[in-house]
Amino acid sequence: MQNPVTVEVTRGHRVESRHRGLAVVVDGAGKLLFSAGDIDAGVFPRSACKAMQALPLIESGAADAFSLTDKELALACSSHSGEDAHVATAAGMLEKVGHDLSVLECGAHWSSDQQTLIHQARTLEAPTALHNNCSGKHSGFICTCVQSGFNPKGYVTYDHPLQAEIRAVMADLTGAILSQDTCGTDGCSIPTYAVPLKGLAHGFAKMLTGEGLSATRAKASSRLIAACMAEPFYVAGTKRACTRLMQLAPGRIFAKTGAEGVFVAALPEQGVAIAVKCEDGTTRAAEAMIYALIARQFEPGSEIRETLMGMANRDMRNWNGVHVGDIRVTDALFG
Repeated sequence: MQNPVTVEVTRGHRVESRHRGLAVVVDGAGKLLFSAGDIDAGVFPRSACKAMQALPLIESGAADAFSLTDKELALACSSHSGEDAHVATAAGMLEKVGHDLSVLECGAHWSSDQQTLIHQARTLEAPTALHNNCSGKHSGFICTCVQSGFNPKGYVTYDHPLQAEIRAVMADLTGAILSQDTCGTDGCSIPTYAVPLKGLAHGFAKMLTGEGLSATRAKASSRLIAACMAEPFYVAGTKRACTRLMQLAPGRIFAKTGAEGVFVAALPEQGVAIAVKCEDGTTRAAEAMIYALIARQFEPGSEIRETLMGMANRDMRNWNGVHVGDIRVTDALFG
């Protein structure tokens, strides 16, 4: 099955680039509300599923035992920009459980925020694991290991008991069979599993509504999503798409990006979740797709819908501020 062109990029009066994609909207019962492309194809959610991976942090009792705040819970679900507040919050989580950055197994990289990167280059010899965009998630993993009595060493490996718990959580939410056959290694070294895009969206719809989940998992899911919406800066960072979406409509949109053109969203008022994948892995196309599909769920003519469509269909300007083309979603997302 060939996925449709969902986003076009123009230059002058011509289409310069086309992005194919797949997208789905479902409710908590798994009812299909919209689809485009092969939504049963397995895709790696990458960082888009971090809120799922953070559920053992709540369910183990670690969040309560270590008095984790909404900022810390949001950071545990984040792909942050490595800004000072993100780094300090991750360090604080580790301090609460008697560890420091030496326990982290996610690797190190510089901030993705330009101003922060310039500051870091002037003040640091090299970045640490705390600057890694996944350090909040990994700090959450360490909190869970401490609470559960797991040796943290090797916590990123497939056979570690923490990863076995995460695998079980994701299978419960997505309905997918997760094994070595569907497993890859993520950028931060933990296992990542290919799941059908529809299953990914349904998993977030279940987290949002609690349908089909145990009372414990439903409560933990609600707490994590609420923390992310309450502290969107800690889910991403300055001028980031996830943060912008959640700040646009506080308490009305949960959003989380993933590498290689994946994006998910969940809308509490509508009780639905959305998942998209840009086939070629381009972030700009995945962002345009998620903006448009979130907009679809709001009243025609409403300010929020118009704002979101303005984000989905936007102009491109060069370094002199000259309008050179546009990014625009296609009718494939409005069938």
